[in-house]
Amino acid sequence: MNGKSFGELISDLGREARDLVRGEIALARAEVSEKVSQVNSGVESMTVGGVLIYAGFLVLLYAAVVVLQDLLSPWTTQPWVAPLIIGLLSVLIGWAVMRNGRKKLKASNLSPDRTAHSIRRDSETLGGHWR
Repeated sequence: MNGKSFGELISDLGREARDLVRGEIALARAEVSEKVSQVNSGVESMTVGGVLIYAGFLVLLYAAVVVLQDLLSPWTTQPWVAPLIIGLLSVLIGWAVMRNGRKKLKASNLSPDRTAHSIRRDSETLGGHWR
């Protein structure tokens, strides 16, 4: 040994262990901070992309209105007919999609039925010892 007593070696070991744990905690904090930054950057990119997609969709709806207006011109020259038709179609399609999504979010659809069934079966297999 290097002339240190057993007590000094134990003391050094404790100090070095504390330093190691502190270093690991600092590393974990830095890594978590980096990951949070990556998540924030990803969310920002997705938000900007979503806004641009929405803007593009509105332009496409406007183009559909213009095309429909042109197709309806032999029967009507009222400027509100084509936007009304496209608007109603958009609302009906959106309503159907939302209704379908709402059904998927019902609590009864979200319960883990297969897991509950499996646990019940396992319990019965073990002869009810776990009840």
